[in-house]
Amino acid sequence: MWQSYLNGLLIAAGLIMALGAQNAFVLAQSMRREHHLSVAALCVACDALLVSAGVFGLASLLAQNPLLLGIARWGGTLFLLVYGGRALLRALRPQALIAEASQPRSRQTVLLAALAVTLLNPHVYLDTVLLIGSLGAQQAAPGAYAMGAASASLLWFFTLALGAAWLAPWLAKPLTWRLVDLTVALMMFAVAGQLMLGR
Repeated sequence: MWQSYLNGLLIAAGLIMALGAQNAFVLAQSMRREHHLSVAALCVACDALLVSAGVFGLASLLAQNPLLLGIARWGGTLFLLVYGGRALLRALRPQALIAEASQPRSRQTVLLAALAVTLLNPHVYLDTVLLIGSLGAQQAAPGAYAMGAASASLLWFFTLALGAAWLAPWLAKPLTWRLVDLTVALMMFAVAGQLMLGR
């Protein structure tokens, strides 16, 4: 049981820590201190549900039905392009940064954006459901493996959210914000490009 738990923890940690659209979103929200703990909790819950679904059968279902991944692929591409465009606008126009800072978003708006970044990105399904999930289905204790993967997600997202929020006062300079938004935009565009190319 403990071996399965550790396998889930290590495999998930290796995949979750790679910088992607979801991590970039959590980082930006945390630096703004805008509902960052709620965003981290939502990401953990989504990862836990998707990994569990993959471990207990969804991985094989998705592998046989690429239409679902195709729908998520193009919806995710559109969302990432729009979100990346907004971040690029903020990075290139300093007045956009001021306007954004003066109009904090509601928790519901931020969580809906976090859901979109998470669930409209087919890479999330490839990583959590197909890769982590299918490996978990082969473990001696699949439930313990899923718990290990959820633990990795919990540790990562709350460390990222709390760490970035703690560093925010030292990083709260216009140039830093522009660099963060530029990084977020480039990340969103890169993931959208990969989706369009079918990678």
